[in-house]
Amino acid sequence: MKIKLHTQIFLGIVLGLFCGILLRENAVIFQPIGDVFIRLLRMVVIPIIFSSLVVGVLNLGNVQSLGRLGAKTFIYYLTTTLAAVFIGLMVVNVIHPGWEADLQVTSAILPENMQDKTLFLSDVLMNIVPENIFKAMVEGQTLGLIFFSIVFGCALLAIGKKAEAMAKMVESLNDVVLRITDWIMLLAPVGVFALMASLVGKIGLSAFKPLALYMATVIIALLIHALFTLSGILVFVGKYSPITFVKRIFPALATAFSTDSSIATLPVTMECLEKNVGVSKKITGFVAPLGATINMDGTALYEAVAVMFIAQVYGIDMTLTQQIIIALTATLASIGAAGIPSAGLITLVVVLKSVGLPLEGIGLLLAVDRILDMCRTTVNVMGDAVGALVVSRLEGERPLQMNKEKA
Repeated sequence: MKIKLHTQIFLGIVLGLFCGILLRENAVIFQPIGDVFIRLLRMVVIPIIFSSLVVGVLNLGNVQSLGRLGAKTFIYYLTTTLAAVFIGLMVVNVIHPGWEADLQVTSAILPENMQDKTLFLSDVLMNIVPENIFKAMVEGQTLGLIFFSIVFGCALLAIGKKAEAMAKMVESLNDVVLRITDWIMLLAPVGVFALMASLVGKIGLSAFKPLALYMATVIIALLIHALFTLSGILVFVGKYSPITFVKRIFPALATAFSTDSSIATLPVTMECLEKNVGVSKKITGFVAPLGATINMDGTALYEAVAVMFIAQVYGIDMTLTQQIIIALTATLASIGAAGIPSAGLITLVVVLKSVGLPLEGIGLLLAVDRILDMCRTTVNVMGDAVGALVVSRLEGERPLQMNKEKA
């Protein structure tokens, strides 16, 4: 009997975990295999964002439909991100993981020239409009690529019949990239096995012990957001079973967990939404790439908890006003830093500076940042997928939730 892909990927994660524990530092031999898998996914990200967004705009038929779809998408993203941040603040205020913590503060190793990084609304706006679209593609500036792709699609709509040849070429490009994604996913079980084995072997389990309560706080908050906020939206707005939904997007969730990258997971997310959930290509092509870039529920939640934890370690009591500032800054930073390398560290710098906390506190979190990054990325991807389904439902589509599972 043929084993389903999501089962293969799950087995790959479990085997990788055990292999990392058994081989310890020797498990690093699997790292190149995992790196190749991530490179393959990243290889198709730029063409899939461009082609899927353009095709999505073309399928809408007119610019007015694009405005309606964009408004629904943006409202969903903003609402769920703010909800995630406030859940994180609520949980960290109840558990107080940093109180009486016996941790030695060390200097944080920040990316070069990023120690003084400050984020303003103008920075976010400037990142949206690229000076050079080819430079934006090379540097992975996905906000700029999304903006150009939407404008390009609108221009094709405006030109009409004269642009039919170009439109067909982009549609063919989209089909080709999706077929390449199908081939890459055949390697997913091996890829996630290699990534898990090398990660566990490199970090080991002992590094987690001093920060266990902090990790538990982040994970509990992420679970509350996934089980109540996102699942509640699925049930009451999307009219979809959360259990069925998770089963059908499990390859995307597993890929997100192992690669800790929403962008690298994007091709898998889109494939799951179209083939397994039944969201149309026009909705998936617009909502999913946008979500992978600006919809960072898990990241915003993590930033809020991390800042509060650092404040508690230093014995600083954050006021209600300061916590509101943390919530707003974490939301903005999770959007604005999406295309920046080492985005997790940089967004944390931004939020710490907003309330005057020392940047050295980041040094406390470095040992467990990778595993928590994997957890928050999984929630990010789930939020993107739920958003696509919700927008699909609001647009009058009928996904496949009532169908029986395929044998």
